Amino acid sequence: MNTDLKSLSNELNIPFRDKIKEVKRDSEIFLKIPLPFMKRYKFVPIEMKDNTLTLATAFPWEVNVFDELSQTLGIKIKLVFSPVEEINRAIEEYLSTQHSTPKEMVEELKESELEIVSSEEEKTDDLLDLANKPPIIKLVNMIIVEAIKKRATDIHIQPFENSLKIRYRVDGILYEFFTLPQQHQSAIISRLKVMSKLDVAEHRLPQDGRTTIKIGNRLVDIRVSCIPTQWGERIVLRLLDKSSSFLNLSELGLSPSLLARTKRLINLPNGMLLVTGPTGSGKTTTLYAILNEINTPQKNIITIEDPIEYSVPGVSQIQVKPKINLTFASGLRSVLRQDPDIIMVGEIRDKETATIAIQAALTGHLVFSTLHTNDSPGAVTRLLDLGVEPYLISSSLMAVFAQRLVRLSCRHCLKPYTPQEEFLTLLKEKGNKLPPTLYKGYGCKLCLNTGYRGRTGIFELLIISEEIREMVLTRRRKGEIAQKAQEEGMVSLFQDGLNKVKQGITTLEEVVRVTYYEVS
Repeated sequence: MNTDLKSLSNELNIPFRDKIKEVKRDSEIFLKIPLPFMKRYKFVPIEMKDNTLTLATAFPWEVNVFDELSQTLGIKIKLVFSPVEEINRAIEEYLSTQHSTPKEMVEELKESELEIVSSEEEKTDDLLDLANKPPIIKLVNMIIVEAIKKRATDIHIQPFENSLKIRYRVDGILYEFFTLPQQHQSAIISRLKVMSKLDVAEHRLPQDGRTTIKIGNRLVDIRVSCIPTQWGERIVLRLLDKSSSFLNLSELGLSPSLLARTKRLINLPNGMLLVTGPTGSGKTTTLYAILNEINTPQKNIITIEDPIEYSVPGVSQIQVKPKINLTFASGLRSVLRQDPDIIMVGEIRDKETATIAIQAALTGHLVFSTLHTNDSPGAVTRLLDLGVEPYLISSSLMAVFAQRLVRLSCRHCLKPYTPQEEFLTLLKEKGNKLPPTLYKGYGCKLCLNTGYRGRTGIFELLIISEEIREMVLTRRRKGEIAQKAQEEGMVSLFQDGLNKVKQGITTLEEVVRVTYYEVS
C-alpha cells in the first residue's frame, strides 16, 4: 500500500514520509492550531523553522484548507505526505504532549477549588458535585493518560495516612510514579466512581464497575475495583486497550519446534487442550491467538468468557453473568446444543465445568480452557483434585501448556553483563552452561530506566502420550509425570527461559524470578 502512496506523492510533487519519528512542540504557533481541525483534515505539525511550518498530512490535496491556515497563522506552510494510520498515531502523541503531568496539575490546584469531605456521612449530592469539578476531571484523566503512555496494564490508587500513592503496573511489575496530597483523595475516588457507575455514597463495602474511554482513536476498557481500607477506599483500574489487535500464534514467543507442534495440536478434530499458569501469565492471550489461528468460516467457534477481553470476528462469544445464573457450567451446556466445532471455556473452576468440558471433548468437539497451576503436569493433579475421574482425563486430555511472561531486555540500552554469582552457581548445579557474553538493558528513557521493555512468553508443553495416559489412569504423582514427559522431550519452563537468555532476549534474573518454584 505504501508503494501506491509513494507513487501518489510523486504525482503531487510532495515528499513522502512513512514514519513520523517525533512530534515537536518548540513553537507557540503550534498551540494556535485547533485539535478538531487537525483531526478532521488529518494533519499534524512536525517542525517550525525559518517562518515555515512543516505539516505531515494524509490529505495533501486539501489545498484550500492549508492556504487558509497559512493566511490565518501568517506563516508559510510546507507539506509532507504520510499514511493516515501514522497521522492518527502522531495526533495522539501530539495530544499527549499538550498536557501537564498529574503532579504538575496537583500543584496548580487551589484549595478553594476542592470541597474536602471526610466524614462517614457524606452526602451524595456533595460528592457528585466534588467529582465533577473541572480540575479533578482533568487530574483523573491525566492519571489514566499517563498510565497508557507508559504501557501500564493496571493503575493502583492507594491511600495512606498522609498521602495518596499512584502506582502503575508496567510489564508485570508495580512502580510508584507519584504521590498526591491526602486532601485530594475523596475527590479522586469519587470521580472514578462516577466514571464507572459505582455508588458514590457507599464506602463500607467493596464495589466493582467498568467504563470505556476514548483517547485519540483508541478505545480503552477500564475495569474498576474498589475496596475499603484503614485510610480510605483503595481503587485498582485494569486497562484493556480494545483498539489493539490480539497477537498471532507466531508472536507469543514459541520456539520454532514448539510452534510447529502447537499448530498440529490445535488442528486436531477433537480433544481438550489446557493452558495453565498463575493470574497475569498470558493464558487468555494464548487462547485468543489459538482461536485466531484456526478461525475459518467452515468452523463454528463459541466461547464462554469472564470477561470478554477482545472481540474476535466470526466467533460467538458469551459473557458469564453469575447474577442471572449464566455460569461457565450452565453456559457450556447451552453451547453444546449450538452445534459447535470448537469451544473455548475461559476457566475451569469447579468439577461441574470440568466434567462438561471433558464430555464435550469426548463427543467430537475441540475444547480449549485454562487452569491455575504452576506447571503442565500439575493440570492433571488439579483435575483429579476437582473430583474428575482419571479415565475421563486420560481419554480427553491431549496436551497441556504451562506459561509465564518474562520481560524483554530493552534493545535501546543493551550492554554486556555478568549475572549474579548465586544464579551462576544455580546453573552449574543444574548442569547448564551459558555463552561467554550475556546482554541486558541498563535503563534509558524508553524503558523508564528499568532495563526492560515489553514481555514475551516462556512455555512448557506436555503432550499426553500413551505412557502418560497410563500414569494418569493409575493416579501417579505429578513429579513422576513430569519426569516421564521430560524423558519424552518436554522442555521445562526454566529451560525455555534459559534458551531465551542465551539469545539475549531476556535476562537470567528475570527467568529465575518467574520460575522460582522450579529452580528453588
